[in-house]
Amino acid sequence: MACDIVVAINNPDDIVEARKAGHQLALDLGFSLTDVTMISTAISEIARNITSYAGRGAVRVMVEEREARQALVVRAEDDGPGIADIERAMEDGYSTGRGLGMGLPGARRLMDRLIVESALGKGTVIEMWKWVPGRA
Repeated sequence: MACDIVVAINNPDDIVEARKAGHQLALDLGFSLTDVTMISTAISEIARNITSYAGRGAVRVMVEEREARQALVVRAEDDGPGIADIERAMEDGYSTGRGLGMGLPGARRLMDRLIVESALGKGTVIEMWKWVPGRA
């Protein structure tokens, strides 16, 4: 099982590759099919934001410890224009483009944690994670 996968996001086809990487790792870690779908969808949303707003970047899917627990971690990075108002970007329906404004707030609802760091003119880093299910 590959536990650290990086997918370059340069065009919309790469969104599918990032989604597949997260899907497979989630299955390998024993997530339920519902959680696998939620993780895959969240990855699609943030990868789509990269192609829509930054043009290119990368999505990294890995297993790491967060808050003293094992988590499937997704880290998306780009060198795009950045997000002017992160708080507003997390509101349902807010978009600076042609989208529905559901990407970031939707991903936040699908995952256990979502953190956004951004600076105007310097890009954005989004890290989100889902706790790895315990083994009985």
